[in-house]
Amino acid sequence: MTETPTAAHLRPVPDIEHDDETPAAPMPVDNPNLPDPKVTIEKRKPILASWLTNRRDLLATARHTGANIGYAALYHGARVPVYAGRLALMSPRGACRFVTSTNRWVWDREAAPLRDYAVRTEDVEEYMRLAKLRAGRIRLRGLVTLVAAVFGVGFALWLYVVAPAYLYVFATGGVLLLGLAGQQPDAPVVGPAVLKTEVQKLTGSIVLRGLDSIGNAKISAAIKKGGDMNGMRFVSEIVRDGPGYRADLDLPYGVTPEDIMDARKPLASGLRRKTGCVWPSPDPTEHEGRLILWVGDKPMNETTKPAWPLLKSGTVNLFKPVVFGNDQRMRDVAVTLMFASVVVGSIPRMGKTFLMRLLLLIAALDPRAEIHAYDFKGTGDFGALEPVCHRYRAGEDDDDIEYVVASLRELREELRRRAKVIKSLPRSRCPESKVTPALAGDRSLGLHPIVVGFDECQVPFEHDEYGAEIEEICVDITKRGPALGIVGMFGTQRPDAKSLPTGISANAVLRFCLKVMGHTANDMVLGTGAYKAGYRATMFSRSDRGICWMAGEGDDPRIVASAFVDAVAAEQVVARARQAREEYGNVTGHAIGKGPDKTAGTDVLADVLDVIAEDEKAVWCERIAARLTELRPDTYAGWKGENVTAALKPFGIKTGQVWGTTDDGKGANRRGVDRTALTAAITQRKAERAAA
Repeated sequence: MTETPTAAHLRPVPDIEHDDETPAAPMPVDNPNLPDPKVTIEKRKPILASWLTNRRDLLATARHTGANIGYAALYHGARVPVYAGRLALMSPRGACRFVTSTNRWVWDREAAPLRDYAVRTEDVEEYMRLAKLRAGRIRLRGLVTLVAAVFGVGFALWLYVVAPAYLYVFATGGVLLLGLAGQQPDAPVVGPAVLKTEVQKLTGSIVLRGLDSIGNAKISAAIKKGGDMNGMRFVSEIVRDGPGYRADLDLPYGVTPEDIMDARKPLASGLRRKTGCVWPSPDPTEHEGRLILWVGDKPMNETTKPAWPLLKSGTVNLFKPVVFGNDQRMRDVAVTLMFASVVVGSIPRMGKTFLMRLLLLIAALDPRAEIHAYDFKGTGDFGALEPVCHRYRAGEDDDDIEYVVASLRELREELRRRAKVIKSLPRSRCPESKVTPALAGDRSLGLHPIVVGFDECQVPFEHDEYGAEIEEICVDITKRGPALGIVGMFGTQRPDAKSLPTGISANAVLRFCLKVMGHTANDMVLGTGAYKAGYRATMFSRSDRGICWMAGEGDDPRIVASAFVDAVAAEQVVARARQAREEYGNVTGHAIGKGPDKTAGTDVLADVLDVIAEDEKAVWCERIAARLTELRPDTYAGWKGENVTAALKPFGIKTGQVWGTTDDGKGANRRGVDRTALTAAITQRKAERAAA
């Protein structure tokens, strides 16, 4: 008899010398004494239904029920005259039915078949018993009918004499009741005000039918064999979860949730739901074969989203998560903007600019934050933010690009200044060498959050003259900015290597991908391999505006619908943000009519060194200002000694007392700059640029 191989016979014994004629002894791999891990995973079921414990779900249920009741009242109230007329027309038929049924009841017609049966079977005793019973019933029922008729007619005559109006009311009620009795069962006079199309309840068999329809060979084989043979099984009951159903199940060995996510359309077909209702996802708390299948009652784009919590009141701390949208279950989804660079990509008209404006509104609600908003589409979509912007521009003309370049040069110097400040702080204040909430709140350090938004960023990156410089600064912001409190946001409707440089796309932390047309654009925004892993923004339809894949907040990408805040609502939010900033004392730049420093495009450090001769050890600041004015009149016109001091301060150069001779030959001590300090600062800057 041939022994069937088992797991204990799958691997031969290694490194054992044996005769060629002697078969190798099998290696047992299943040890009967192997201890159990004794690890049990327990999940407690909620005591109360989720819609009872969630205030938003409870209010939504109450609103839905109240709306239906109110609508039904108005619907039927408007049709009362029609109902009354139709019932009056049917009252004769109802009267005939009433007379017929009363006659049948009085003469005990319902027992006639029993008496007929007793006659046919010649059961005399049973017939006599039934006849006696019928006689008693007829006497009693006849008496009741006679009394009701006499008292009813008498009551009607009394009402006719005493209160005829009441008689009309009773008569009308009687006619309507007779009309109700006379209506056809299949055509009632009063129909439903709300026609309901029942959504099929999700069951285990429906889930298996849907999974079988996606065409995965392993899943289909497991369903045919009963599931457990291949590891496929439901791990808990199907439950209501928000406005839909949730099913948790283990997939067959070797199948992952990404395989299901890749086939949402055939899965939706098998479940007989719209694609926007079906959202398979992995369970980050379990193994890689665990699937969470959430099936909504309505598509995500048809479900009424809750209002943005910050629309009417509240401020923001950018170091903490802030609600900006909802998932498929209409649960809040939060984002943390600090320590991250942001990329937003989609095809046109899918809500990219609305999403970027929402993120900038969140930043504006932090009174400490400095906002830079650049709209290269030129339509003024960021216009509502002007009252709180330190720098703002809308357009792509040459003067717009020059404004942005000057602003970015300022930002580059600010980036370097912040790096020096953080480097100079003791470990006790800055243990991780990055901006912390405490440091951002210390106004003397100037480490407040800076949020820079570029909508249609491909425009400046592709500029013939300044494109390379803009890209260089933006890549620097993306790489080093998050640790220094600077957040860069880049939105584009053409995500490719030219419009979204690799230095930005590869280093962005937060990624939002609305609908795109191909896998290249998808991976450009969400990261390499996202499309292959099943995170595909190509699956969104044209009606899925504002719905995106969000990556970077949590372990896995997730579906999010951003809150809808139109231009009018955005202006109201900005008005509140402006008031908070005025109270905090942080209304600067464009918000008070001041543009970028006209010297931002020049190298002040090099110019100062250029006007100091090599044989001069130190020069007064006022003489440096005069020489700078002579060197570049358009740039340094009107400069004085204090301007030189302020311009050199970010480079760590301090002024001191310098002995010199005035124009009339007298000696004097005045504030000046040492040439050695200038050369040291330039050398250090070159080293830092090379290291970056």
